Amino acid sequence: MRIIPVSLLILFFVAKIYGQGCCSGGGGNPIAGGALQGVLAQKQVELSSNFQYINSKKFLAKDKSAVPFFDNFNSKYIYGKVGYGLAKNFSFSVEGGYYINKTQIGKRDSLTGIPIDSFSSKGFADIIVFPKYNVYNRSDSLRRIELTLGLGYKFPIGKYNDSSVVFHNPYTGQDIYAIMPPTVQPTNGSQDFIFYAFFLRGFPKKNFKLFTNGTYIRKGWTPLGYKYGDYANVGVFAERTFFKKLSLMLQLKGEWIDSMRHNENIDMVALYNIYVSSTGSKKVSLVPQISYTYKGVTVFAVKEFPLYEYVNGTQMKTQTFFTVGLSYRFFATKTEVCLNPDGKDVYECPMKCEGYQSDKPGKCKTCGMDLIKRN
Repeated sequence: MRIIPVSLLILFFVAKIYGQGCCSGGGGNPIAGGALQGVLAQKQVELSSNFQYINSKKFLAKDKSAVPFFDNFNSKYIYGKVGYGLAKNFSFSVEGGYYINKTQIGKRDSLTGIPIDSFSSKGFADIIVFPKYNVYNRSDSLRRIELTLGLGYKFPIGKYNDSSVVFHNPYTGQDIYAIMPPTVQPTNGSQDFIFYAFFLRGFPKKNFKLFTNGTYIRKGWTPLGYKYGDYANVGVFAERTFFKKLSLMLQLKGEWIDSMRHNENIDMVALYNIYVSSTGSKKVSLVPQISYTYKGVTVFAVKEFPLYEYVNGTQMKTQTFFTVGLSYRFFATKTEVCLNPDGKDVYECPMKCEGYQSDKPGKCKTCGMDLIKRN
């Protein structure tokens, strides 16, 4: 299948989306990049990476009277993925990311104009292992139908309890430290399960695809005694290929994040600057994407435009959010030449593009790669 790169959300490994709101940190979809896809072909390798940028100065409030908790939040994130097709209908990937920076700039002092309570961090976030199985796949010259299910597991490798100087006593020279807000920690420290489903309906002769995917993330408890709200999203996509290599895709994405929970003996505001009443949200976004593929290499760009946002309490609003990336697919070994039972050769595109089958050698009309002989 020709690569269809996000969010991604989601999707999807700790990214990217600070969906839990201003006071609770990064509790959204941890998969960066955009639209996930089905399984890789057997012995096919995928190497991909993307850069994600988030910046916001605006807040939303349930009562329409947003009172900002800080002046600005921004992050720069690099996400990487290595995938391999272990069998005909089964592939496995390892994914993870690194924050170049994750910064919260506090409100400015009315007299000096200097930001107060600003925090910044950088470092590795999480690692995700993500097996996917192709439950159903049917392709011919007129249609293509595919159903894929996946179950992933995320575990943290970055800092979730890093501290920062919150007060410097000019008389004694003593510094007082406290744990930084989860908003700026590279990871939330929880171990999560990820459930994923993908369905595609392709129309090869028209170079057109309709597909949908859904992700549900069951959040685990953090070592600090609180639990981020579970996350779910559903995306509906339409994609059209032009000039054989250029692809335009439009996604309508809905997201839901549950409220946080914590142990009864923990004061979330005093210890972690989290207002639990300001967690939990719903959002609908329009997500256009453009990609260009040549000989297995795909470059893509994604921009998210929120259409509707509902939050509990007061939370940060999505303002600037875009992703750019690069992906490369190839086969680890040469494909064996096989014949059909009726003696006729069948040639297929190694990238599984639409209309990839032929009864004679040639090049794929979509990606330009040489067709290979198969059963």
